[in-house]
Amino acid sequence: MAKIHNFGAGPAKLPEQVYELIKNELTNFEGTGISLLETSHRTAPYLKLNTETQNVVRRLLDVPNNYKILLLQGGGQGQFAGVPLNLISRTGTADYVVTGAWSAKAAKEAKKYGKVNMVLNIDKYTGIPDQSEWKLDPNASYVYICTNETIHGVEFDFIPDTKGVPLVADMSSNFMSKKVDVSKFGVIFGGAQKNIGTAGVVMVIVREDLLNQALPVCPSVLDWTANAKADSILNTPPMFAIYVMNRVLLWIEQLGGLEKMAELATKKSAMVYDVIDQSNGFYYAPVAKKDRSKMNIPFRIGAATGDDALEKQFLKEAEAMKLIQLKGHRDVGGIRASTYNAVTVEEVATLVAFMKDFMKRHAK
Repeated sequence: MAKIHNFGAGPAKLPEQVYELIKNELTNFEGTGISLLETSHRTAPYLKLNTETQNVVRRLLDVPNNYKILLLQGGGQGQFAGVPLNLISRTGTADYVVTGAWSAKAAKEAKKYGKVNMVLNIDKYTGIPDQSEWKLDPNASYVYICTNETIHGVEFDFIPDTKGVPLVADMSSNFMSKKVDVSKFGVIFGGAQKNIGTAGVVMVIVREDLLNQALPVCPSVLDWTANAKADSILNTPPMFAIYVMNRVLLWIEQLGGLEKMAELATKKSAMVYDVIDQSNGFYYAPVAKKDRSKMNIPFRIGAATGDDALEKQFLKEAEAMKLIQLKGHRDVGGIRASTYNAVTVEEVATLVAFMKDFMKRHAK
């Protein structure tokens, strides 16, 4: 079977080395003679895995000691509710910096639990306005951002100055793709199925002084304080998803850590953007260059609105060459190439070669 090159936005490709580990360990976890899939979450082998997973996160990100690392269910969208349920009680209001579809969804969810101040007033998600244009509320309980908008391909390359108000960041689609200063954030969270594993688990890194503030209506399963006290075993956790995350994080560490991931992300994304920028308008990328994502690269063929027939032909030919999951999100259309950690430089080179050949054959 020809090699498949998976550019899906998530659940995304896993490292091939991790697949080998999973195959070898599937029916005999840590020498127990049984699969993790049928192991109790109260056993010593799983408790060890739980601790080791938190420890590798601390090593990769240099997480300060005054932060808790939680491994929870509900995915990123679960935390759209979890964030306000745990934090908005201080003042009853929160700032949301909406730069794409996911931060917009988070803001909509937060409105169920308090007042939401929309920091920006933009109708097209093609970049991040300068902070001089932001309308922050000094009374906000927290400021919320999505550091990488998976659908629209907009990524923060800076940490906003929130004037002392806790900064909350959804990092689902660029988590562990580069080093970040955790101490600049009150909360970081991210679903695993982009860069660090498979669907089923979301990681929350929360500063300890932000615990013990949950609204009375907050369900226990979303209560960070309750989960921190239980060391993420308040209920049966998504054990297999946490196991896959553990193996992916160890793979990142063995490959050279987040510095190496960042180096590769820059190289891979530049390869695709260079073809777009040098195509004389055949390919079109809507996002401002300074805010272009290194993880998710949306583009059109022909113009901003795209040539529907030509884009369908591109996707059909790409699929025939085993370049899969390149179709843009249903809300925006077009084409999207996701170049997460597990996607190799060689795979991106194959995509780039196809893009050049397709342009050569179809450019007018």
